[in-house]
Amino acid sequence: MTKRINRCIELLLQDVAIYYDGPHSGHVLTHAQGVVDAATWADYMNVGMEHGAFDMAGLAEYMRGMVEAGPTRSGHRTPAVIVEAPVNGIDAAHVRYNAWQFRQILGRGAHGILLCQAESADAVRAFVESCRYPHHTIGVDPEVPSPLQRMAGAKRPADARSDGAGRKLLGTGTRGRGSESTAAPVWGVSTEAYMERCDPWPLNPDGELMLGVKLESPEGIANCEEIIGVPGLAFAEIGPGDLSLSLGSRTIPREPFPPEMHAARERVFAACRNNGVAFLQSCTADNIITRIDEGVRVVAGHDEQAATKGRAYQNRTLPV
Repeated sequence: MTKRINRCIELLLQDVAIYYDGPHSGHVLTHAQGVVDAATWADYMNVGMEHGAFDMAGLAEYMRGMVEAGPTRSGHRTPAVIVEAPVNGIDAAHVRYNAWQFRQILGRGAHGILLCQAESADAVRAFVESCRYPHHTIGVDPEVPSPLQRMAGAKRPADARSDGAGRKLLGTGTRGRGSESTAAPVWGVSTEAYMERCDPWPLNPDGELMLGVKLESPEGIANCEEIIGVPGLAFAEIGPGDLSLSLGSRTIPREPFPPEMHAARERVFAACRNNGVAFLQSCTADNIITRIDEGVRVVAGHDEQAATKGRAYQNRTLPV
């Protein structure tokens, strides 16, 4: 198979788990840290901007350090970098008003974005559309008027239609030209190639962008089937910290979760299975085999020992 830009996609296509490192409450975003993280044991680095600083200059320097220290042990230009965006996915308006965040993050060469507090399919649909260039049309509602028709005054549908399976169809992408000249060098491709390949996978089989959602409120759990059915998502998770807080717990429950949180986890996991979306969960060396057998494919926990054990179980060998 031709080597992809995003190593995580290569691995998920083989149905093996991927592992990440990097804090959820900020990250050291410097050239020097990028040099260090280019040699990470993980498959991707998480950059937590939901609660950490929204530091685009730092992210650019971090990515530059990765490129200059690369390639990785697997021969890729850099490890994948996925950023947790600050905007809450409460509704479509929240997301569209804050779509500038996605443009800024992608313009620094990130390989993916996680939308936190996802609560509605319309919000997630707006998220996916905001990360796409308008010339990509896979998954777009065929009844959306063409550009020429819109130039003549035709209006785009106010509400999203659904396909025969009840999944929300997408509208036209809203990301514009301008940042491809800064992102393409990070990916090591021409600007033209970047604009073709920076599209959500697996919606676009040739896409290199991974978009994810975190369902961490009662509303997110209630709407999880419709949310995870939105085309363009690569992975999804529950957020046990915020979900437990909503349920009145001042501390994050340890596993095994209380019954109501376990039920939420099972419901989100089932929605992921039904839609071909990878499920993300924290794992340890003690439970990684069980989690892999369940179908967990994106592994949190920042645990190199768990990664080593999980890779050996799935016959993954270096280069990682």
